Amino acid sequence: MYLGLDLGTSELKALLLADDHCIVGVARAPLAVERPRPLWSEQAPQQWWHALEEVMRALGKSHPEELAAVRAIGLSGQMHGATLLDAAGEVLRPAILWNDGRSGAQCEALARAVPRLGEIAGNLAMPGFTAPKLLWVREHEPEIFGRVARVLLPKDWLRFMLSGEAVSEMSDAAGTLWLDVGARDWSDELLAATGLTRAHMPRLVEGSEMSAQLKPELAARWGVGSASVVIAGGAGDNAASAVGMGLVEPGQGFVSLGTSGVVFVSTDRFLPNPAQAMHAFCHALPGRWHQMSVMLSAASAVSWAAKTFRFEDEAALLEAAASVPLAQREGCPLFLPYLSGERSPHNNPNAQGVLFGLTHAHGPAEIAYAVVEGVSFGLRDGFDTLRLPAGMPLRDVALVGGGARSVWWGQLLADIFQVPLTLYAGSETGGALGAARLAWLADGGSVAEVCTLPPVKQKLVASTEVADVHRTRHARFLALYKAVQAQFQ
Repeated sequence: MYLGLDLGTSELKALLLADDHCIVGVARAPLAVERPRPLWSEQAPQQWWHALEEVMRALGKSHPEELAAVRAIGLSGQMHGATLLDAAGEVLRPAILWNDGRSGAQCEALARAVPRLGEIAGNLAMPGFTAPKLLWVREHEPEIFGRVARVLLPKDWLRFMLSGEAVSEMSDAAGTLWLDVGARDWSDELLAATGLTRAHMPRLVEGSEMSAQLKPELAARWGVGSASVVIAGGAGDNAASAVGMGLVEPGQGFVSLGTSGVVFVSTDRFLPNPAQAMHAFCHALPGRWHQMSVMLSAASAVSWAAKTFRFEDEAALLEAAASVPLAQREGCPLFLPYLSGERSPHNNPNAQGVLFGLTHAHGPAEIAYAVVEGVSFGLRDGFDTLRLPAGMPLRDVALVGGGARSVWWGQLLADIFQVPLTLYAGSETGGALGAARLAWLADGGSVAEVCTLPPVKQKLVASTEVADVHRTRHARFLALYKAVQAQFQ
């Protein structure tokens, strides 16, 4: 039996996985984000620990025998968050999260200080990453910066609390801007640019390796396994989701319709493309990397539109969008979905949403279609930035996330991308399942045995008949962004 812990932004999820791949138990605890100032996004790490205690108590009540059989624990979590500890291991301030935007000026300073940043780290300097956050702390909170003895990512702080060990792994560390992603090691040059050294960093392992052991007193308190429960390296949330879906071979990947939108593809080498704001990270398994494009408003844009235009809920908006016949789509408005700025491919924190081309002929259904189409075009732009080596086919592309519950939206994406998309069973378990699988690997399981593809629920095949309509509207979508981007403040 294996335990996967997934520390998200809005909840912490715990999942029990049996050796036959059966998910035998799940528990959740909610998390709240604090926004004390514009652009700020923070969480107190103590909230994460309280949530962990809550899910462990819940599993102890609902599945005591299975919890007692756990041999290893895996960790997944939100990436990029800066959790700052002093020499005694105490938290110095609330963690600055992945969606915090305060460090724009520090990103520019870091890019100037290290011209080779994209070559080493595989990514542009963006406020979401960890390194610019530390530059901000050094500039605005110098007393706290002076006391920083260790910087941990959110899930790695949980590991520290579970084991007493400061350890990270390659996929999450690749999102800090301190890792030499090709070499899978900390970069002294990038650390020095933020006033830090290797001494401030956790030890690195691969995601499928043993990183530490659960403290015996916690194992006894929660009724977890024996006195020597292994903790795997784990993974950042998207890499963990890929492991959970069995998408670990070159050319396999997924499109995620979550709060943000992600296009993720596994590769067998480091292939940076920072010029188009594509992320090149280490995968959670040795000798594997992945490319990832990220748009900041995907399903969240649909939620915004459902509330703003007074649909009953997101499902009602999607139903209205689906009612627009193909012949009428060409006359619908265009929607730029940049409600929170944008990463891939524009890297423009000032980008804004635009609803363009409204007439008296347009009603709620046409606006609903424009919003869903605009998010889909934004994902297509990210998809177009992916760089696969010659001869590497794109295969086994899954559709995951909350938006994947709409088969109509999934079909629209397949048609716009002009690639087949697959809906797999269990995709909603996300990073928690991947974390449990990484625990299984750390306990001696093989990739072939553990990282299997789930059963197929449905295959969405791209229709060539509608390709021209989407191609024409996508070209107008791109032209609209170029025409108005100078107006964004």
